[in-house]
Amino acid sequence: MKEGIHPNYREVVFQDMSNDFKFITRSTIETREKITLDGKEYPLIKLEVTAESHPFYTGKHKIVDTAGRVEKFRQKFGKLGSKTAAAG
Repeated sequence: MKEGIHPNYREVVFQDMSNDFKFITRSTIETREKITLDGKEYPLIKLEVTAESHPFYTGKHKIVDTAGRVEKFRQKFGKLGSKTAAAG
């Protein structure tokens, strides 16, 4: 392998700003901020949303009922313009 062409792959701390959750993983991302965690200094990346705060993963996700939309459309337009009505 050629020297000097690969990015620096190292441990980085990602911090969820909405709930202060932090996790360490490896990344090549460049950052100016640093944080000391468990007595060791790491580069810091601040995130707005992670799996710890996203509504889908926390169980606070709202389910949208789309079946009502289809029924409303059928009531409004009936069988007008329907390919199945013309074929039948």
